[in-house]
Amino acid sequence: MQRSPALRDVVLGHLQSFDVRAAGEADPAHRGAAVAVAIVDAGHGAEVGGLPRHAPWQDDAALLLTRRAAGLRHHAGQWALPGGRLDAGETAEQAALRELAEEVGLQLDAATVMGRLDDFVTRSGFVITPVVVWAGAARHLVPNPGEVASIHRIPVEEFLRADAPRLEAVSSSEHPVLRMPVGQSWIAAPTAAVLYQFREVCLLGRPTRVAHFEQPAFAWR
Repeated sequence: MQRSPALRDVVLGHLQSFDVRAAGEADPAHRGAAVAVAIVDAGHGAEVGGLPRHAPWQDDAALLLTRRAAGLRHHAGQWALPGGRLDAGETAEQAALRELAEEVGLQLDAATVMGRLDDFVTRSGFVITPVVVWAGAARHLVPNPGEVASIHRIPVEEFLRADAPRLEAVSSSEHPVLRMPVGQSWIAAPTAAVLYQFREVCLLGRPTRVAHFEQPAFAWR
């Protein structure tokens, strides 16, 4: 049997052929932000396994997610990708790498950046730029207690589940709320929208758009 390409080659090839859409002229009140979609070795601490695998490289690949600290003013306790606001003069790539270092103690250089996914404008007033990063083993992760309650390596196979995404119609919007199932729980947009686009674009090579999906009411604040 012919061996499948390494995940890094698969993701990089798909990103290079993907036409990224920026948010354009957003509301001036919106603030720029970046999140790191960090591909890491599953290794010790990987969670939410036990599903049929779709490709050999999925046995040892995961995405890095966090649970936000309980004391945060906004979105406390929620699932998140490492990320935050852009500092003055920063690019999205610089901000994503800085946030990885600040939130989980992962120091990476610019050579690890693979590309971007589409901007996502949130109800809470941010234009989020997702930056895909090849983080490798990432053995020594340390949560910043002021921002992160826990760090999780979620195997990429989990985002390829047949029951993902989950769409829920809401009366307040013409577009459904998007959620991604994880184990027996789920992650809501905007994080879920980024994860779904990562699945579609980076893993499956399908140029899928997600910026139109709605977010649940608790994410509006």
